[in-house]
Amino acid sequence: MLRLHEVHAHYGAIHALRGISLEVKEGQIVTLIGANGAGKSSTLMTISGILRPTSGRIIFEDEDLTHLPSHAIVRRGISQVPEGRRIFPTLSVLENLEMGAYTRTDATQIRQDLDRVFQLFPLLKDRRSQPGGTLSGGEQQMLAIGRALMARPRLLLMDEPSLGLAPKLVETIFQVIQEINAQSTTILLVEQNAHMALRVATRGYVMEVGRIVLEDEAEKLMANGEVRSAYLGE
Repeated sequence: MLRLHEVHAHYGAIHALRGISLEVKEGQIVTLIGANGAGKSSTLMTISGILRPTSGRIIFEDEDLTHLPSHAIVRRGISQVPEGRRIFPTLSVLENLEMGAYTRTDATQIRQDLDRVFQLFPLLKDRRSQPGGTLSGGEQQMLAIGRALMARPRLLLMDEPSLGLAPKLVETIFQVIQEINAQSTTILLVEQNAHMALRVATRGYVMEVGRIVLEDEAEKLMANGEVRSAYLGE
C-alpha cells in the first residue's frame, strides 16, 4: 500500500531523514520505534506532506505522492493523528470531528462515520457540545483519533497516541487501534511504548538518527536481544 524509497528530508541544515526505505502492506499495523530524535515523527510528517522530502520517492497505492501538498494527500486516503493531539480547543467536540471531514462532500457517509466514531468513543458522543480544550488528555487523544477517522482514511498515521496517558488509558487506546485495524484501516504507528506497539503490530522498523537500522516481524523484534535491551527495558 505504501512504499518509501531512499527518502531524505531536512529541517534547514539539519538532515532529519537519511535515506528511509520502508513498506506498509494493506491491512497491516506497522510500527516505527526508536529513541527521541530518531526521525520517527519526521517520517510521518514527510508522508503527510508537511515536511517536504529533498530526495527519494513516496508511493501510495501505485501513485507518487512525493511532491503533493498535504490536503491532496488526505484526499488520496491518508490521514494523521499528530503527536500532542493538536485538537482545536475552542471548537466543540462535534466541530472538531467535522473538521476531520473537510475534504469530503458525501454528507450521508459523513454521518455514518460520525456514528462510527461515537461507537468507538461513546464518551465523545456524550460531550459533543463541549469545547475540545476542556477535555482531559485521554479524551483529547480520543478526539484526535476520531477527527482523523472522519477523513475515512485507508492508511492512518498515528504519532505517539499513548504519550502522557495513564496506564489504563494506554490499554484502551491500543484496544481501539486494533479495532480500527480490524475495520479495514491500515495503520503506520509511531510509539515510544515499544512493548505495546510491537504487541499489536504485524511488522516493525527500528530507527536511529534518521535511518532504519533494523526491520522484521513484530514478534521477532520483541525476541531480539538488542531491541529488548534498548527499547523494552530489559
